Amino acid sequence: MSELEPSHHTADLGMLTGLRSGKRSYYPAYVRSTERLERTVEALDGISRALVRTAEGPRALVETVVRTAAEHLRARWLLLAVADGALRAARPRFLLYADDVLIDDETRIPAEARYHLELLRTRPWEAQGPGQGRDWVRAPMTLDDEPVGGIAAQPGAGVEVADTDLAILRVLANQAAVALHHTFLFHAATTLRGRADELSEAAEQQARDLAARSAELAETQARLLDAMHRQALDDERRRIARELHDSVSQYVLSAGMTLEVCRAELAALGGPAADIAERLAGAKDLNRQAVERLRAAIYALNRTSKEPVGPLPVMLERLSTVHLPTDLDVRVQLAGRPVPLPPQAEQSILRLTGEALFNSATHGNARRALVRLRYLPDAVVLTVSDDGDGEPAQLRRALRMARVTDLGGRHRGLANMVARAEELAGRLSIRRSKMGGVLLRVDVPLPVRDAVGGTG
Repeated sequence: MSELEPSHHTADLGMLTGLRSGKRSYYPAYVRSTERLERTVEALDGISRALVRTAEGPRALVETVVRTAAEHLRARWLLLAVADGALRAARPRFLLYADDVLIDDETRIPAEARYHLELLRTRPWEAQGPGQGRDWVRAPMTLDDEPVGGIAAQPGAGVEVADTDLAILRVLANQAAVALHHTFLFHAATTLRGRADELSEAAEQQARDLAARSAELAETQARLLDAMHRQALDDERRRIARELHDSVSQYVLSAGMTLEVCRAELAALGGPAADIAERLAGAKDLNRQAVERLRAAIYALNRTSKEPVGPLPVMLERLSTVHLPTDLDVRVQLAGRPVPLPPQAEQSILRLTGEALFNSATHGNARRALVRLRYLPDAVVLTVSDDGDGEPAQLRRALRMARVTDLGGRHRGLANMVARAEELAGRLSIRRSKMGGVLLRVDVPLPVRDAVGGTG
């Protein structure tokens, strides 16, 4: 090594450290300056890491600041606190670093740090200047030149705190204050935007609800008007039905009874009077058909507009309650799974059933009747049986005669029943009932053909 080398070495040290002497006594100062420079760079790196974490919320930022400051001072204890009344929305209000543990519970604050916590809370302006206390250092935290808290720390063993270190603490503390304030504003704005979105959505929902309720109200008003209209119609229908039942039908029944009395008296006289009696028998049958039509009209008028026409089993149940000339207890039984039939076909079966029940009550003197409707895979079977005194053989003969000649209306009801069954491609048969009277059976093949030629 040449004699010039020490001088060159001293010049390099001076350029790097600002030291103008090449004496070896200055080398420890260079080392300390280098270490301080490294710690300063690390602290600045910590500050940058704290800055980019503001979006994570104030807690993460305060933790980063506290750990960065503690690492810079190699501190065993380091406390960051916000003054009372300052940054009211800031959370946490304080954070203590103690042996690599972060504490925000005041009950766990050691007595050694409690004094500094009280000072930073109540007298933050005392956190600056000399007189830092026994082996503790403090740095203020300011916002708009106003003290809002500070940092207090117990540096690690062997750490000499220089003015640059205090400057770094102030930078960290002030950055925490600004970040806490901005983070509060950021989260407040986010909350306000969320609340605005919620209010907007709520307003839209209320508008939709209002529109829906308006539509419901309009529909309710329409239903109310329709119900009032139907009620008026129902009241008028009942009035007409009551008039027909209480007056017209009674007159027609009385006329029929009078005809029967006259026919019986004329038949008893014999001779020409018997011929007149025979003609009156036809008139009596016409009177009976008029009564049947009246009964059907009364039934239709008594059925309110609220009652749907309904499937055939439902209509048979209603038919069983229709007023009959005599007291007739009618039961309806259903077997099999009902299938929909054409409306005209169901009306034909219903009228056929009504004719059979009328015959049971009027001609068969029955007290009980059973209507049974069976749905088979390939047919619909209707039976009407009673406990009356009718003779199946006599009815079958009368039916054959009615189909070949007109007897002035006698047994025309049976002929009509056969015609209705044939219109549905069905068949009508008459036999003895297990109840003791007459059983009338109608078999209609599926699919059913209605009276106008359609199928269902």
